[in-house]
Amino acid sequence: MTLVTLTAAAVLFSAGTYLILQRSLARVVVGLGLVSHGANLLLLSSSVRTGLPPVVAGGDPQSMADPLPQAMVLTAVVITFGVTAFLLALALRGAILTGTDSVEDDVEDRRIAGAGERS
Repeated sequence: MTLVTLTAAAVLFSAGTYLILQRSLARVVVGLGLVSHGANLLLLSSSVRTGLPPVVAGGDPQSMADPLPQAMVLTAVVITFGVTAFLLALALRGAILTGTDSVEDDVEDRRIAGAGERS
């Protein structure tokens, strides 16, 4: 893994984490995408064994590339697409109902937190 790849993954993770902690649902969705891209970059950079395509019939298995990291990233991309579509649908529904995409504090959560501090 090169220093550039590691730095790029760290920047993606940190920017994504910052955006996930915001109150706006649009920023949360973008942050989830950034964290997902960072994880995919780390998965691909972990495959250090390069070589011939593994689909070629006949050949030394030691000289073939490992297809597992690419398969894992492809699966992660599909799962992230589904989760992103679901979150966008939730954000749109919340924006239609409330008129904003901001997440408000829950009154019941504040009441329970206040009851724990008094006892």
